[in-house]
Amino acid sequence: MPNDKSHNTNIAVYSPLRGCVFFRSKITPLNGFRSLGLFIVKLSSASAIDLSDTLRFLIPSHLNCRRFSVCLVAEKKGVFSESKMSRAAVEVPPKGGFSFDLRRRNEMLSKKGVPPPSFRKTGTTIVGVIFQDGVILGADTRATEGPIVCDKNCEKIHYMAPNIYCCGAGTAADTEAVTDTVSSQLQLHRYHTGRESRVIAALTLLKSHLFKYQGYVQAALVLGGVDVTGPHLHTIYPHGSTDTLPFATMGSGSLAAMAVFESKYHEGLTKEEGVNLVCEAICSGIFNDLGSGSNVDVCVITKGQKEYLRNHLLPNPRTYVSSKVFSFPRKTVFN
Repeated sequence: MPNDKSHNTNIAVYSPLRGCVFFRSKITPLNGFRSLGLFIVKLSSASAIDLSDTLRFLIPSHLNCRRFSVCLVAEKKGVFSESKMSRAAVEVPPKGGFSFDLRRRNEMLSKKGVPPPSFRKTGTTIVGVIFQDGVILGADTRATEGPIVCDKNCEKIHYMAPNIYCCGAGTAADTEAVTDTVSSQLQLHRYHTGRESRVIAALTLLKSHLFKYQGYVQAALVLGGVDVTGPHLHTIYPHGSTDTLPFATMGSGSLAAMAVFESKYHEGLTKEEGVNLVCEAICSGIFNDLGSGSNVDVCVITKGQKEYLRNHLLPNPRTYVSSKVFSFPRKTVFN
């Protein structure tokens, strides 16, 4: 390959033998080739024009350039030769400012038959509040699948430990799997130490698990409990970030519930006041969010005991039942 003395162009070299793309900066002589980065491209054969669409999304960010040359070279025993070489200029957007790279990438992928990720709407209202003797958790009982209500009376308050419970919003399978996994780990820890589980231990296990999956485990949690250090209330987001607050809401109805808390919460709540406030917050989510509905579940956790109030409130009773009886003849086929 001839010695390239010009420093006006960055070079991307595609090696069909290795199936790799090497990048050379404009300050590196081509004869003394050194790669700045190595990106595996699973291509058996390609032309410079075909590679240009792919490589524009693989160019390292530290190579601040407007144009990028793609070279196809033959390689034998680690030595690059100038045979079978072709070039194609690739336009690279300037560094900084708004970039439409992802839009162009998505268009390229859709043309190649790669479907875009689907969007899933979930609905829930879960809340938690600290009162003078412990923690109160609340949740609605509607489970949805898109526009369909698939369960009118599901349980969204999950057992973690005798003194710790967790409300889950998001994908039902993810919330149940995550809470069951961490609950098992806390049980083993209690067997090993012979001590009561700490709320901070459950918080650490949950956020570590969710952070590891970078939000693909769609579980938004409200964790509450009482241990030797007192009552604790935490929120855990699907990406693993956490908050510690005296009252918290999560889910699609969280804004309506938060409005109730911000207007009526005060320190030193009694148990009765806390339960009423939680029920009002959940009802606010039920009546103002289509993804939340049905009944209100409440869990009161105090030192040494807990009280699970299943279907504590029924704000949407079925007031009308048709007296007409539907009967269908045998062997009826519905299309």
